[in-house]
Amino acid sequence: IKDTLMRTKPCTIRVDMPLQSDRLPPLSTDPNRCEAAFVGNTIGQANGVYDKVLDLRFCDFTNDKNNLKGKTLSAALMSGAKFDGADLTEVVMSKAYAVGASFKGTNFTNAVIDRANFGKADLEGAIFKNTVLSGSTFDEANMKDVDFEDTLIGYIDLQKLCRNTSINEDTRLELGCR
Repeated sequence: IKDTLMRTKPCTIRVDMPLQSDRLPPLSTDPNRCEAAFVGNTIGQANGVYDKVLDLRFCDFTNDKNNLKGKTLSAALMSGAKFDGADLTEVVMSKAYAVGASFKGTNFTNAVIDRANFGKADLEGAIFKNTVLSGSTFDEANMKDVDFEDTLIGYIDLQKLCRNTSINEDTRLELGCR
């Protein structure tokens, strides 16, 4: 519902309800917005608080092996971005919005990923070895051949993750899915 009217006796209040596509800010026009990932977002890491939007939407970091290691990508907007084959070891991602992004073969070893949204993302062959995954969602994501060796995942998060039908049988056994 785009428009909702709420009526009270003394006055009428108009409430605009955003559509799914209206929730994100406009794409940044900064010509160096993709390079901002190489610096990261260093303020308020744990809670995803930031002073400036880290807008990485539609950026291409394919096979980047040096620039993203250990960076803090808190509250990053990553929709439509490509990280295929990139090295994201020891990255910190808190409240990242990566819906529809591509992470094929991406290495997340020793990363901390907290409350990230990977809905409809392509994570085929991604490596989450020894990674902390908490509160993150993977709804309709491609999770084929993902490696979760020694990954720390809470019980509730594991239950949600195991609902993803693209996870192959070997990975289900590794995770302990029932």
